[in-house]
Amino acid sequence: MQSSIRQHYNQAFSQEKYQELLSDLNKAAQKPIEFRVAETPVFVPKSLKEKLVNTCKSIVDVIVADDFKAKTSGAIPANQNVPNENNHTSFLAIDFAVCKNDKGEFVPQLIELQGFPSLLGFQYLLSETFQKHFSIPDDFDFSFNYDRKAYVNELRKLIVGEEQIENVILLEIYPETQKTRVDFDITENLIGVKAVCLTKIIKEGRRLFYMNDGVKTQIKRIYNRLIFDDLTNFPNLKTDYNLTDDVDVEWIGHPNWFFRISKYTMPFFKNKYIPNCRFLSEYNRDFPENLTDFVLKPLFSFAGTGVIINIKKEDLTSITDPENYILQEKVRYEPIIETIDGIKVKCEIRMLYIWQKDEPRPILLSNLARLSRGEMIGVRYNKDFDWVGGSVCFMEK
Repeated sequence: MQSSIRQHYNQAFSQEKYQELLSDLNKAAQKPIEFRVAETPVFVPKSLKEKLVNTCKSIVDVIVADDFKAKTSGAIPANQNVPNENNHTSFLAIDFAVCKNDKGEFVPQLIELQGFPSLLGFQYLLSETFQKHFSIPDDFDFSFNYDRKAYVNELRKLIVGEEQIENVILLEIYPETQKTRVDFDITENLIGVKAVCLTKIIKEGRRLFYMNDGVKTQIKRIYNRLIFDDLTNFPNLKTDYNLTDDVDVEWIGHPNWFFRISKYTMPFFKNKYIPNCRFLSEYNRDFPENLTDFVLKPLFSFAGTGVIINIKKEDLTSITDPENYILQEKVRYEPIIETIDGIKVKCEIRMLYIWQKDEPRPILLSNLARLSRGEMIGVRYNKDFDWVGGSVCFMEK
């Protein structure tokens, strides 16, 4: 997006440097990274950065309001309500498409958001590795409020707190098979927290344990990376502990916030960089005529499943639970990242927040970028292309 920096980067790019970058990233993981890492970071000018930050601020204003929990009381499915919910989410991820307005200016458009952690460990390493292998201007940075040492300290403070490291786990289902497992490995390298599978949890009364190098160890804090949706892939799963059990643990990223801050929350936000969005039930079957300008999203799905981009009226009339869907004004991604072959690709930026215990507001920590040539953003939709995949933004200071 910064043309002079982009030209310099592309001219200096080589496949050899890119392969060295991938090699270094894979050294940090126990198994090779399965998702595609893009050949380039994204260079974000100050004007777009300010629009992103200010729009996020307007979203956070809604989330920190006294009535937010009441507004989102219907967001949590009854059979997935986890006890001991805390006062606020520990994480916030806000996704924007990068577009252009009528004046040709780069502008963000909100896509969705989640009260759930993203790749905070991997983005730390990815940005560092890009800086190692490619020339990144000194007046551009991946983090917003902290240097690298403080970044790690803030993560440790949030996730570990004052507990002993062995009493804190990262919770997933079969973490060794997850495509994001590289983030688990890096998180362990940075702050010492190990990934533990739900099936390995031992429950005794209200207390939870796991085997830590052969020693039965109590779990006092859970850094949660497990999504209920993932458990539906294992219908016959037998565990000693179920997420909805009432147990003596402190959640870092309580599961209920995954539902409260989600597509369910989209209709509550109003800003010129936030597309019009309403619950499908609000239309009372009087749907917009221009359905080509909208996208249909189920509230309770993950990673793009169930989304309909090209809507037909019968798609809407056939839905029996319209209160569980939103109709969102379609966003037109602008291909803006120029590749070395002259083709431009689309970009989505995720702003990553952490929210320390008892603090009044979350703090903007880092970011994630995804580049795409396909109709939908996401690695699974861009398997056969280059200059696409996961990346990181360096934003002008």
